[in-house]
Amino acid sequence: MKKITLIILVFVSALSIAQEKEKTTYPQDVDKKTELKINAFGLVAFEWIDLSYERLINEESSFGVGVLVGFDNDDNVDEYRKFSITPFYRRYFSNKYARGFFVEGFGMLHSYEDRNYDYYYDNSGIFRDNSSSETNTEFAVGFSIGGKFVSKTGFSTEIYLGVGRNLGGDSYAAEAVARGGISLGYRF
Repeated sequence: MKKITLIILVFVSALSIAQEKEKTTYPQDVDKKTELKINAFGLVAFEWIDLSYERLINEESSFGVGVLVGFDNDDNVDEYRKFSITPFYRRYFSNKYARGFFVEGFGMLHSYEDRNYDYYYDNSGIFRDNSSSETNTEFAVGFSIGGKFVSKTGFSTEIYLGVGRNLGGDSYAAEAVARGGISLGYRF
């Protein structure tokens, strides 16, 4: 009976030691708390320059700010956003240091061009164009989800998508805003 008890104790001890994982420390996790990123998708698809700064608080959370400037003057889908400042807070759900799956809460102060199209023919049959546009500013709050991948040398890639709701402002404006992209950056 003593041999069976000894074998069981050795087996249980071996299993418990095998279950213990050493926390691996990577170079990008040691004293590297700052990231600078550019949204490559926004640059290619919408002619936006979207730069972000992120500061790591600890291994599970960070805060930052993104600044977007739109350069496209065409009447496409991106006419609604010309400029935005977006502070955010992220919570990471991975056992690795500030990377992997995350949920983000954000606020967005953004300006957009509101265009009114008014074309008609007057009584004499002459085509008239009374179109106008004005720049409006709104504030929105929302959330995003995404994932971040960081190489051992500190280069980062992230993909994220989110939605927010405008608070107050013009009743004719869009009630929702979108936030998303594929960003490339560096952690230092």
